[in-house]
Amino acid sequence: MISLFIFYIHLVGFTAAFTHQYQREDTKAGFLMVAFMVIIFSVGWTITTFILNYLISDAGFGPSMNRDTISLLLLTIGEGIFYYEYFKEKPKKNNLKESV
Repeated sequence: MISLFIFYIHLVGFTAAFTHQYQREDTKAGFLMVAFMVIIFSVGWTITTFILNYLISDAGFGPSMNRDTISLLLLTIGEGIFYYEYFKEKPKKNNLKESV
């Protein structure tokens, strides 16, 4: 059940990222952002599962917190930090030159 909720969070995040990029640029940018996020998700899940294979047994901490669920939780936390920094609005610099 936890894994399903995590996948739902990712689906909502993909939709939000597509909408954000679509409104800022165009449809191609939205699809490119979703493709980028899918690649980050798949590679990140593979890496966290690989690392947890050596740290935690397959049973994990019970029936609802197995190794895959724990790796998805770690991945979601890492992605949350990464995407927060990535989508954070950067302050605009005022580059107006003074007229002489």
